[in-house]
Amino acid sequence: MNNLSTPSPHGEMLATPLNPVQLHLLRMFSYMNSEAQLKGLKQVLADYYFNEVEKGMADLEDQGLWGREQSDAVMNEHLRTPYLY
Repeated sequence: MNNLSTPSPHGEMLATPLNPVQLHLLRMFSYMNSEAQLKGLKQVLADYYFNEVEKGMADLEDQGLWGREQSDAVMNEHLRTPYLY
C-alpha cells in the first residue's frame, strides 16, 4: 500500500493512502529531469485548475447563483488580518 504520513489534530502521524491521481503524478515526476520540465508541468496543472474554476463560475452564473454583485462584494471585501499595536 502507498501511504503518506500526515499529522492528526492531536499531533500524532497518521498514514494516509495515496489516491490514483497522486500515484499517477508521482510516476510522472519520476521522469522529470530538469527544472524546465517541472516548470512546464506546473503550468499545465495551473492551466487545468484555472479552466475548472472558470467552468464552475460559468455554471453558477448560468444558474443565477453568482453575478456581478457577488463578484464586486468579493473584490471589495477587506480580508487582511487586523494588527494590534
